[in-house]
Amino acid sequence: MATEYWYNTETHEVEEGKQSVASKLMGPYPTREDAARAIEIAKERNKAWEDEDRQR
Repeated sequence: MATEYWYNTETHEVEEGKQSVASKLMGPYPTREDAARAIEIAKERNKAWEDEDRQR
């Protein structure tokens, strides 16, 4: 199984594998770099969903 990376919203650190409780984690992400960008990725996705909703 491939390694998964998680972003810990409390410590603001990337974790290799699930090390903390799920309520404090964003992920999984396929790379450490993606996990480090978790907040930015979430903002981008939210904006895309908002744009889709406006187009309906």
